[in-house]
Amino acid sequence: MKSLFLQDWQTFLRYEDLPGKDPVRIYLPGLGGAASATYLQIVADPVLAGHRSLLVDFLGSGFSDRPENFKHSLDEHARSVAMLLDHLGLKDCVVVGHSMGGSVAITLADLRPELVSRLVVSEANLDPGGGSFSRKVAAQSEEAFVKEGFPAFLQGLREAAKGGDATAAALAGIFQVAAPHAVYRQAVALVHGISPAMRMRFYELPIPRVFIYGERSVPKDEASATPDAPDPNQLMKHGIRVLVVPGAGHSMMFDNPTGLVQVLKDALAV
Repeated sequence: MKSLFLQDWQTFLRYEDLPGKDPVRIYLPGLGGAASATYLQIVADPVLAGHRSLLVDFLGSGFSDRPENFKHSLDEHARSVAMLLDHLGLKDCVVVGHSMGGSVAITLADLRPELVSRLVVSEANLDPGGGSFSRKVAAQSEEAFVKEGFPAFLQGLREAAKGGDATAAALAGIFQVAAPHAVYRQAVALVHGISPAMRMRFYELPIPRVFIYGERSVPKDEASATPDAPDPNQLMKHGIRVLVVPGAGHSMMFDNPTGLVQVLKDALAV
């Protein structure tokens, strides 16, 4: 694992840098996620192996530092990733982001278009309001979530894991190393949204864009769409490819990793 000291926040951002050919692929996890736990099995699959791949832990999550002076806005996270890419001298990267990581990826492409040549996002938040988890978190105060909400959330995951839920077992391991204040602030950022709206940023980017759903998340119609599972017909009208991971929900990399690998193979094909 490698580290970059970010002067703006006096903190270390950490990442894995797996060797391979260009274009470089940047993998960004979801809210509270650790990139290695989220993506390592996916990136190491022979179907996808061979490209240089950066697996980035956002500040407050995974192995990165947990600074109190970081607001955890989508813009701040995008800036921190841009600093890493600048440090490594990288441009025209393919950026793959899940959930909040997809929203950060869109923000990065909008703020620093020279860094991103293709976007592949899975159930990214395109509208204010957040997903079901972030809404529950943001409904609390930061103090209440840190003291009570976060421990209760972890305990719920552990109980589900003991009952045989493999996805809950993976998520319990990931979230237990995340900073509770970071999880809270990230959730609030997703619920409040960003201006200009994330959806319009995504629509207007002049690069190849793919939106991936888990099969269980695809809305039946526009009325049943959510901020992280928008109406696929609207996406396709704006030139965005839509792909679906069979038999999976939001946590598609745990629900059906083999299916996600095959979908990413399609999404990343030149």
